[in-house]
Amino acid sequence: MAEAAGGRGGMTRRGFIKTTAAAGLAAGLSRLGGMERAFAAGSERLRVGLVGCGGRGTGAVLDCLAADGGVEVVALADVFQDRIDDALVFFKEKAGDALSRVKVEPQRCWKGFDAYQKLLACPEVDVAILATPPHFRPLHLGAAVEAGKHVFMEKPVAVDPVGVRSVIASSEQAQRKNLAIVAGTQRRHSKPYLEVMRRIHDGAIGEIVAAECYWLMGGLGEDVAQRNWRKYQQGRYSALEWQCRTWLFFVWLSGDHIVEQHVHNIDVMNWGLGGVPEKALGMGGRQVRTGPEFGNVFDHFAVEYEYPGGVRAVSLCRQTPGCADRVSERLVGTKGVAYLNGGTSFIRGENPYKFEGEATNPLVQEHADLIAGIRAGKPLNEGVRIAESTLTAILGRMSAYTGREVSYKWVRHQSKLDLRPERYELGDLPVAPVAAPGQTELV
Repeated sequence: MAEAAGGRGGMTRRGFIKTTAAAGLAAGLSRLGGMERAFAAGSERLRVGLVGCGGRGTGAVLDCLAADGGVEVVALADVFQDRIDDALVFFKEKAGDALSRVKVEPQRCWKGFDAYQKLLACPEVDVAILATPPHFRPLHLGAAVEAGKHVFMEKPVAVDPVGVRSVIASSEQAQRKNLAIVAGTQRRHSKPYLEVMRRIHDGAIGEIVAAECYWLMGGLGEDVAQRNWRKYQQGRYSALEWQCRTWLFFVWLSGDHIVEQHVHNIDVMNWGLGGVPEKALGMGGRQVRTGPEFGNVFDHFAVEYEYPGGVRAVSLCRQTPGCADRVSERLVGTKGVAYLNGGTSFIRGENPYKFEGEATNPLVQEHADLIAGIRAGKPLNEGVRIAESTLTAILGRMSAYTGREVSYKWVRHQSKLDLRPERYELGDLPVAPVAAPGQTELV
């Protein structure tokens, strides 16, 4: 898991607002063929700094190294020193031949809640990888754009409507400054998805009349939650450190799993349907992961999104140990049905199609596309798009938490929901109560 980046002296909310695997690497290079050599040849190096040194952040670094032979990793930032230390060990163990391009010196490693500022002020950094818990994304993106850095940022990009508005503003500023923003929605860079979506938009399944998306899985991170809870109970972690290290289970940090994880599938719905929904009606609950060690998130959601024209999309997500898996999307049209997932994508109906070509690793390809755009002087900017998909997921969560039907337009422009704590320091922080549908207020 990526950890929060950013000294231990803390930062006020006012200050926050003011500052508004070696095999995997080799596989990525193999799938890209000669791409990384072609990019590197005759091109200047691109120097990368990582903000958030947990599992997703270090994985993104390997993907970026695999995408382009001219990439060097030169700086690291995280709240916690042990995350930085673990990241350096991970690179030594997993980077393989690309280890020679990991050039992180001790003077370019920073810890604390303000670590991101120091990394972004570093002139040696051209591209910032933002991989902290999603709560911090609006702040870090705004600072990166202000500093003139190109950005790869993990999804989702906010946990509340206030954060989404900040990301949209930063993305528009990046557009004006000709800076790249690529998000970690790898399906947008997957050849099977791209081929099926192209056909959908060309009319292969006719007019879309319904859609479904799923992220149904077993457990995720329960062992980490239980281990960190014991350390908190023993006094080894403060309340805020415990929450940051167990961020998946706290709404203010992750947005809950409908936002943190299911945003992938919701983004595909928006992609296929060509925009955002008009409203959502959702339900959910906390039936299995009920102990205090599991923070304040739900373990299941079911949301019906209504898109323009009355098209309804059903969204189901669950994280419950011992249950069946389904991670996919399905769009139903007047001439056929499109089915998409990570391994199989096809269309059935009047214009059948099945992707049978060779696909690159989309986790590597998204970095290759980011870098290719930078090198060509035509940087990609996916900021507004991922902000809208993040808000679509937040919309579903807000409906499920409150039990009310909620309008996308109202959430986008009028909701005042802001999950930021008053201070960012490794001390006390009460845990917000678990949402109770019918009682939790819509803000």
